[in-house]
Amino acid sequence: MTATAKPHQHSGSPAAFGLTLFAAVMLFVAGVLDLLRGIMAIAEDKVFVSTPDYVFQFDLTGWGWIQLILGALAVIVSLGLFSLATWARVLAVGLAALLLIASFLSIPYYPVWSLALMAIYAFVIWALCVVRPSDS
Repeated sequence: MTATAKPHQHSGSPAAFGLTLFAAVMLFVAGVLDLLRGIMAIAEDKVFVSTPDYVFQFDLTGWGWIQLILGALAVIVSLGLFSLATWARVLAVGLAALLLIASFLSIPYYPVWSLALMAIYAFVIWALCVVRPSDS
């Protein structure tokens, strides 16, 4: 008797599955990038720009811990998205919104990186919100 592995069968539409998979991958990658940005900020790396006249000023080390924690949560939630869990879908939209806001607040410290991550998080939110729950 031989054992053969069956491919994962998904009963929903291919578009819904594809968008959820896209969101999971992008959230995972962006979460890892936020983890790295948090480590850089905690280590007070010289890659960060200091802007003296910005309305939202934060301590770089404190900001690093926020980025590190949010990045770790993004990685964990993205793993739940790979299993198509509804809880992960809901948490991913909320977490991506929080991370988008956090990236906005960190524009003066790392402008290009922050704008790139804002775009990624916007795509994650779009990908998870455009699919109706009945499709997945």
